[in-house]
Amino acid sequence: MSEENISKNFIENIIDKDLSEGKYAKIVTRFPPEPNGYLHIGHAKSILLNYGIAKEYGGQFNLRFDDTNPTKEKEEFVDSIIKDVEWLGADFRGEVLFASNYFDQMYEAAVQLIKQGDAYVDDLTAEEIRQYRGTLTEAGKNSPYRDRSVEENLKLFEEMKDGVYEDGSKVLRAKIDMASPNINMRDPVIYRIARMTHHNTGDKWLIYPMYDFAHPIEDAIEGVTHSLCTLEFEDHRPLYNWVVEKIGYENPPKQIEFAKLYLTNVVTGKRYIKKLVEDGVVDGWDDPRLVSLAALRRRGFTPESLKTFMELVGISKSQGSCDYAMLEYCIREDLKPKAPRYMGVIRPLKLIIDNYPDDQTEEFEIENNQDDENAGTRKITFSKELYIEQDDFMEEPPKKYFRLFPGNEVRLKGAYFVKCTGFDKDENGEITAVHCTYDPETRSGSGFEGRKVKGTIHWVNAKDAIDAEVRLYENLIDEEKGKLNDDGTLNFNPNSLETVNAKLEAASGDLKPGEHVQFIRNGYFVVDIKDSSDDKMVFNRVVGLKSSYKPENK
Repeated sequence: MSEENISKNFIENIIDKDLSEGKYAKIVTRFPPEPNGYLHIGHAKSILLNYGIAKEYGGQFNLRFDDTNPTKEKEEFVDSIIKDVEWLGADFRGEVLFASNYFDQMYEAAVQLIKQGDAYVDDLTAEEIRQYRGTLTEAGKNSPYRDRSVEENLKLFEEMKDGVYEDGSKVLRAKIDMASPNINMRDPVIYRIARMTHHNTGDKWLIYPMYDFAHPIEDAIEGVTHSLCTLEFEDHRPLYNWVVEKIGYENPPKQIEFAKLYLTNVVTGKRYIKKLVEDGVVDGWDDPRLVSLAALRRRGFTPESLKTFMELVGISKSQGSCDYAMLEYCIREDLKPKAPRYMGVIRPLKLIIDNYPDDQTEEFEIENNQDDENAGTRKITFSKELYIEQDDFMEEPPKKYFRLFPGNEVRLKGAYFVKCTGFDKDENGEITAVHCTYDPETRSGSGFEGRKVKGTIHWVNAKDAIDAEVRLYENLIDEEKGKLNDDGTLNFNPNSLETVNAKLEAASGDLKPGEHVQFIRNGYFVVDIKDSSDDKMVFNRVVGLKSSYKPENK
């Protein structure tokens, strides 16, 4: 086996075989979401896989909405899905397709099945159909309406379409095998009556096709060659093949299943997310603690980081879960060469340099990004009063604490050595300011080679500091403690969001919504695209700087 074949996944190997046998002239894939909610990170895997396959083979990628269930579908979801697919860079040629555009062809296909004796109108209720279906160990039994004549079925089906019957009073079922070991093949319902306004077709239709009937027809109409879907559809594949075979499509599409993406410590279930949104626990479907694509975008994840993540996850038939730390690793690797390094103090504590002139302000030149030699430098200001992080000072430090404490000396990054001489407390015993002296001979860049210090801390000049709201995120749930409580509710982490008032260096004020920055020692941040404004800057922490994941751990 060649090195090229070894590196290919099982789907690519199937496609290579199909092409070598001349089954298809052009590869066509599709991403077929139902517009009943927001996409999440699992959908990104499907989008990037389908688009990646089409691109690899010089084929075509379709974005097609499976909008066959108007009870839950909204234009809002259509718009959000288009935005997500475009954000990921999956090129669908600007043409958005809808299953509902094929409703006429689906109706004709159903009529064809009736004429062939492969479908019938059933009067059983939904509960009766369930009872007749049997179980995993017991065969089902035929409906008493299964042997209606072709003529009667055609008449009844047309009357269903014309609104003669009430919702739920009749359905159209495929006539397959009520004794099949695969329950999906036991005369599945393929059309139901539903008096609902559809977002695309309005009130034209009173009957709607079921997903398992519509989906293979949509694929066949569009010339899809390989219908890539997740493993839960594996048991539906015989029905998919039955539909395209009975209708008689030439070169029918081939359904191939792959493993879903499961990510630890996150919530993807729509039911749970909806409850969190309705209860006000999260800030809508784009809350940065969620993993909807809208939420990931707002949190500050990039399309490039998601693509790298999906490459690390890979494509397989084996179901498993991925550590969230792998996703964090990918965004760190993406932002490391891109994001400028600024100084930002997340939990500010005033630092006063008592021997520094009251009216003096200096400028220091500092690198924008040590990982990008072309990123250049910028000027930062320095004066008597600064801000440092609260945890960069301790009154009584433990061993191996190398930051500020009484009598200890540290370097202020890019500036001077300072030595702690004292501190102020309020009436509650809280430290309100730290006092230091500085050594003018230790100016950064002066070539000073005297005494050494073990600690370097970042700081912000109080004179021109930018005030900003900073949001610090942790896992929404902790699976080690159990994803669900005993009553079935989510084991929500009450500390998943901390909001602090930070002091940032002046250059931060020029950042625009959606732009990234690394605040030195604090992590990567993004200007919030929803709440940040000219009057109030809001930053979301994308990810911290430390990683528990290494690529070789995969």
